[in-house]
Amino acid sequence: MHMLEPVFSIPDSWYLAYTKPRQEQVASLNLEFQKFEVYLPLYKKFQKTEQGPVAMFEPMFPRYIFFRPSQPEQSISVVRSTKGINNIVRFGFEPAVLASELLDRIRQLEQQRNQSSLQEINNFQKGQRVVLKNNPLGGIEGIVQNVSSKRVAVLLEILGRPTLVKVAHHHLEAGLQQG
Repeated sequence: MHMLEPVFSIPDSWYLAYTKPRQEQVASLNLEFQKFEVYLPLYKKFQKTEQGPVAMFEPMFPRYIFFRPSQPEQSISVVRSTKGINNIVRFGFEPAVLASELLDRIRQLEQQRNQSSLQEINNFQKGQRVVLKNNPLGGIEGIVQNVSSKRVAVLLEILGRPTLVKVAHHHLEAGLQQG
């Protein structure tokens, strides 16, 4: 037996919908058209182009969107059949509910990230000591020379000679600071 969503919303709470692949914007527009409050957190990242890095915004939580009724008597049952929505996220038969305070924290994180520059977003900065990991050179320490959206150029000393290597961000971790 399938239970229906509650007709009335829980005050000061948000629901979570699971969207169809890459349909977050479509779902957002259609929910807004139905007079729901909608929040789709976007995540700033930089994509490398011939002109240099360009800021792009993607959903922070791909395939998920937050919504709540704009009127206390508004039913959420219509959300399931909204274009772009796959289903309402549930725990058992109950729809998932998030407190407004949690969404406020997500909004703060989104705002901080979206105001950041490429250098602030990158975990590695020029001149920083790093250690290579998860590759054949794992454990070797070097100094960051340059950072791009996909690779980090690291100066290593190999066989007594300085050597510049480019590695993916996930192959590095911060090294110990010398004091």
